[in-house]
Amino acid sequence: MGTPFDLTGRRALVTGGATGIGEGIALGLAAAGADVALTYRSHAPEETTAKIEALGRKAAAVKADFTGMDEAAAEEVTGFAADALGGLDILVNNAGIIHREDSTDMPLDEWRRVISVNLDAVWLMSQAAGRRMVAQGSGKIVIVSSVLGSQGGLRVPAYASSKHAVIGLTRALCNEWAPLGVNVNAIAPGYTATDNTQALRDDPERSKALLDRIPAGRFADPSEMAGAAVFLASDAASYCHGSVLTVDGGWLAR
Repeated sequence: MGTPFDLTGRRALVTGGATGIGEGIALGLAAAGADVALTYRSHAPEETTAKIEALGRKAAAVKADFTGMDEAAAEEVTGFAADALGGLDILVNNAGIIHREDSTDMPLDEWRRVISVNLDAVWLMSQAAGRRMVAQGSGKIVIVSSVLGSQGGLRVPAYASSKHAVIGLTRALCNEWAPLGVNVNAIAPGYTATDNTQALRDDPERSKALLDRIPAGRFADPSEMAGAAVFLASDAASYCHGSVLTVDGGWLAR
């Protein structure tokens, strides 16, 4: 008998799964037994899909740009995953971007670009996957928010707004879909060693300020988000609906 964290036989789609937190989650799901499809934009996916296959799981990848995504594109991506894997049981909405600039100077098109990827595409992908999951009476949707879904941050107004918004979306979808067998939850990562935090980590003064505040004393490795995703995607989280699981080294507790 498997553990409640066993994902054997489950089919997962991870957006932005070729790098950073998305890759960490994709590999974690595969290690737990899931077959995994992922989307990518600029990072070649072959290394990640090879790692998934080395774990004995099926892997697939599709190129997708979430800027300006519409309903047809979201359906195309979810359809690709379902066709490649033979169904869809798990969606991890991870793909996201960040733009740092003084709020007095930030152009409207940059605001819209961040909101398009971090909120609009998350909604469209959740809706497309949710239709399939509601129809089959089961499914797990995990939305990747951020500790900035609870805070304002510095010089990232669009990013912080989008991460607050997807927590609201998580709870709204939970209210509709929990009675229909679909779990919708979120992860709130802290500062993680990815491309999105490269500029902060390269700035000695800013990096020190962040590390001084994180009780764990270090940035997270992307692989450290995998456990939370596996939990929320598994039967172990069968009664978790609308939850936000923080993985931040203690950042929000400080």
